[in-house]
Amino acid sequence: MRLVFAGPVIEWRGPAPYYFVVVPDEESADIREVAAMATYGWGVVPVAARIGGTSFETSLFPKDGGYLLPLKKAVRTPQGLAAGDDVSVEMTVLLGT
Repeated sequence: MRLVFAGPVIEWRGPAPYYFVVVPDEESADIREVAAMATYGWGVVPVAARIGGTSFETSLFPKDGGYLLPLKKAVRTPQGLAAGDDVSVEMTVLLGT
């Protein structure tokens, strides 16, 4: 399943700050339809994603009926991303991994 969307970068504060892109409702609904075939536990869904010139693999976190795409520093820094930025994401849900 391939998705293209735009969403805001948010910061989740904890012992160390974490950054995520909020997956929009429509795309989250599409992901929920295949999540059982993709998840390897705890509701996380493995994906391959691309933001600008940076490609990476990670797992979506379920949150309040939707999903959050984690953004490591190795993704944020080359793209100059910070909390509050809107970003375009190309993403593929990795089924059966």
